Amino acid sequence: MKILVTGAAGFIGSKLSEQLCLRGDDVVGIDILNDYYAVSLKEARLQRIEETLSASDQSGTFRFIKMDLADKNAMEQLFAIEQFDKVMNLAAQAGVRYSIENPLSYVDSNIVGFAHILEGCRHNKVKHLVYASSSSVYGLNESMPFSVHDNVDHPISLYAASKKSGELMAHTYSHLYRLPTTGLRFFTVYGPWDRPDMALQKFAKAIFEGKSIDVYNYGKHRRDFTYIDDIVEGIIRVLDNVAQPNLNWSGQSPDPASSPAPWRIYNIGNQQPVELLTYIETLEKHLGKTAEKNLLPLQPGDVPDTYANVEDLVNDVNYKPSTTVEEGIKNFANWYKAYYKVG
Repeated sequence: MKILVTGAAGFIGSKLSEQLCLRGDDVVGIDILNDYYAVSLKEARLQRIEETLSASDQSGTFRFIKMDLADKNAMEQLFAIEQFDKVMNLAAQAGVRYSIENPLSYVDSNIVGFAHILEGCRHNKVKHLVYASSSSVYGLNESMPFSVHDNVDHPISLYAASKKSGELMAHTYSHLYRLPTTGLRFFTVYGPWDRPDMALQKFAKAIFEGKSIDVYNYGKHRRDFTYIDDIVEGIIRVLDNVAQPNLNWSGQSPDPASSPAPWRIYNIGNQQPVELLTYIETLEKHLGKTAEKNLLPLQPGDVPDTYANVEDLVNDVNYKPSTTVEEGIKNFANWYKAYYKVG
């Protein structure tokens, strides 16, 4: 298949592109390469893809194009020329806390850019659009574990609101144009090559520099940490499983996770929440250094706990994450020390 991966220089997008190529797909990856964090890390991820494919006997192809999702004309041309079979949209302005101070930065990429992707898929007969949503859409919902069958109309950050908007926009296109779309609500993805603004890199950097780390909610946060390899496996299974209408859907008791249109929503998480302090202690163990912790109250925009119910994903694509937090953090620590040449 020919597959478009947006955000291909990102944490998840680069690993996904690599794995799709290794199984024989032809991938076109696009990314704006903005400076939200070090561009050198994004370029290193792209280089890793090329090196992995060069060392592989059997693989598809990877082509990278620097492009902004918000550029309507460029996106129209891309879809018309390439004629993709499937699309995985991972490009987004990320970060809950950044959205507190810079809310409008989330509109161009997460809403306008996504509209351009929907239009490209609609006009060029794309067989399946899969896109990244987020566990942050659960907002004020306190029912655990979070279920895709729960209402999610109370987001508490513009990042979360922009992700919820994407789900609604996708449903409109699935309904009006019969475009199969599937949204994946990611739960705290972590692992080697992650972003510098994510917890593990922030903590590791501070630990090696002898600085204190800010630990919000006094470390009592519980997060459904999900390892990058498990996330990518789940994405590929969903890409291959084209969204279908729910023939039993009822407007009298509407299911928020499905539709009479070819539209689905899934949680994709580890289903085993871990307290933040335990997460930090595991990192300390594998870095061989202890962190000085600055315990702080819950930050605006943050939810205290995340916990994914992934029953639908297990039933539909036989998805079951297998990487423990112990193993995943060990892999991250080894990568971090090698990449940044520390420790």
